[in-house]
Amino acid sequence: MYYALNGTNSVVFTMLDIIMIARLHAMYQRSRVMLIFFVIIFLAIMIACAVFMVIGLKDTAGKEELILPGTYVCSYRYKGDFQFLFTMVWTLSIVWEVLALCFAVWVAVKHFHSLRQFGPSTGSTIGDCFRVLIKYHVLFFASFVCICCIQLGSFSPELFSSNAIGELTLDGVLQILLCIQMFILGPRLILSVREHHAKLVANSDAEISMNSIAFQEAVHVPTSSTV
Repeated sequence: MYYALNGTNSVVFTMLDIIMIARLHAMYQRSRVMLIFFVIIFLAIMIACAVFMVIGLKDTAGKEELILPGTYVCSYRYKGDFQFLFTMVWTLSIVWEVLALCFAVWVAVKHFHSLRQFGPSTGSTIGDCFRVLIKYHVLFFASFVCICCIQLGSFSPELFSSNAIGELTLDGVLQILLCIQMFILGPRLILSVREHHAKLVANSDAEISMNSIAFQEAVHVPTSSTV
């Protein structure tokens, strides 16, 4: 169960990172050079994380039964360099998220600066799209930093030597935040863009219908006056 949970989390976060690369690729106007650059950095970090994780999981000791008031709970104890290896995994993950956020903010600032030369309609449309992208990227990054801080804090020796209730409480909070990150904020990276696109299409259809009505009225008035 422990290995399945860690494997599932790794797969989901990898999928979310791929979505992040696709968003960055779109923000950089589908530049092939930037896409290759992002993929190389992502693969280098993910391969290093996978190696550290495999080595760390081998250092997982057997189950340890904790007796709480009226409850029996199984916990895991670790040996070797497990804490250092998993600290490296989360540190590299933070490095990747920081890089992705920096590249997203940089291209957004660049586009906002260049939008001053466009008219109000085109500039506002592109600007709104970038605001949506940056908004949910920042929310995703903030939640990921919270998860990393809790996860890194759980590796401290003081926590391992503390009582079982505090350790299990922190682990429960971590699992809740992970679920929010993977199944709420993660899908919002895609849904926010789709909702914004649907809103633009709806507004465009409304403008077309209003223009057609105005055109029909303009044609009808001179026809009726000539009669």
